[in-house]
Amino acid sequence: MAKYDYDLICIGSGPAGQRAAVQSAKLGKRVAIVEQENVVGGVSLYTGTIPSKTFREAVLTFGRGGRRASDMRRRASDGEGDGVNQKAVTASQLFERVGNIVQSEESVQDAQLGRNNVDVIVGTASFSTPHELLIKPSQGERKATAANIMVSVGTRPSTPANTELDGERVITSDEIFSLTEMPHSMVVIGCGVVGIEYASMFALMGVEVTVVDGRSTPLEFLDREIVDELVHQMRDINVVFRLGKTVAKVETRDNARGRVVVSLESGKRLVADLALICAGRAGNTDKLNLKAAKLKADDRGRMTVDATFRTEQKHIFAAGDVIGFPALAATSSEQGRLAACNAFGVKVGPMPTNFPVGIYSIPEISMVGEAEHELTAKKIPYEVGIARFREIARGQILGDDTGLLKLIFHREDHSLLGVHTIGTGATELIHIGP
Repeated sequence: MAKYDYDLICIGSGPAGQRAAVQSAKLGKRVAIVEQENVVGGVSLYTGTIPSKTFREAVLTFGRGGRRASDMRRRASDGEGDGVNQKAVTASQLFERVGNIVQSEESVQDAQLGRNNVDVIVGTASFSTPHELLIKPSQGERKATAANIMVSVGTRPSTPANTELDGERVITSDEIFSLTEMPHSMVVIGCGVVGIEYASMFALMGVEVTVVDGRSTPLEFLDREIVDELVHQMRDINVVFRLGKTVAKVETRDNARGRVVVSLESGKRLVADLALICAGRAGNTDKLNLKAAKLKADDRGRMTVDATFRTEQKHIFAAGDVIGFPALAATSSEQGRLAACNAFGVKVGPMPTNFPVGIYSIPEISMVGEAEHELTAKKIPYEVGIARFREIARGQILGDDTGLLKLIFHREDHSLLGVHTIGTGATELIHIGP
């Protein structure tokens, strides 16, 4: 008789949990996923990767009459009109496509788990002992034990203490797809990946967008030259940046337009129809009762793991957004796979040091390796080579005369240290550099 109900239980069905479950099942293990929702997929499928990237494609289709991002940028900066009034596009038109893709992906992921005989248990999980979980569905409760447990609960948007969400005028990225109409103006609070992506998307729909952040530079981990080009292109589509400005409070006004007032510590006030809060994310670990497993999370709900994705309890693993940067679907998926292999003694290498990063702003950005400012800080001698889209036929064909591919080499041994690109299809072109 088996000592435990399962060889592995994954808490959460996002990319990390799902990949760990499928990998373990393929190794002949008894596997279950505990998911609090009635369908699998996690944050990635419902409020993160899949819907945001689908929304981006819808924006590129509807915005400015369906023209390419580069053409839209030029026409916006020239003040030219066109045959389609982008502000007339309804939220339902944009989000209908998102809903269809999410439903389709639901079926794909559910079928994949079914084919691999992974049990899906609907309910909220918490530890009762290091090897036992208390699972509470909508009614009643049950317990399940496992030799190994994977924490892959994902994250949720953080909300500043001086901000009260109402789900309509002051929202996070989780509520975007509940909007019933396109705003005329919006303030995006936060210049990280999520904030920049949505700021560029809404701006291309003709929304007046202002980005506010206490930091002086958006996307600080990116190469500065790429960031400068991004900011330049976003300003061309009338995005206003107010960087180095700290938000004091966010208030709503009860008038016909339902406007939002964002007060800065400098005393300046920004008024808009919508405030989108993109102030980072926190791990969904607060309800796991980690204390019962003799574990703890940091002040942002994130867990610490070693190179094999083990926590301090060697049979308990964590992967995905809940362990922090880079918090991408692709990296989370690979982390889950490696964690499962490590759990069952399958020899695998460590997570690659250099993993491609994709940012689906408009324009698109991708990178792998180190940036110039990082190499400068380390006093590593380097040289830079740049190829611009406008210098090649592909760029002319695509109508993208602003994109570029940047390679950074070690000056002495000529090894490739970093690849950075911005422009049409950047995430599909990044492999050209390495």
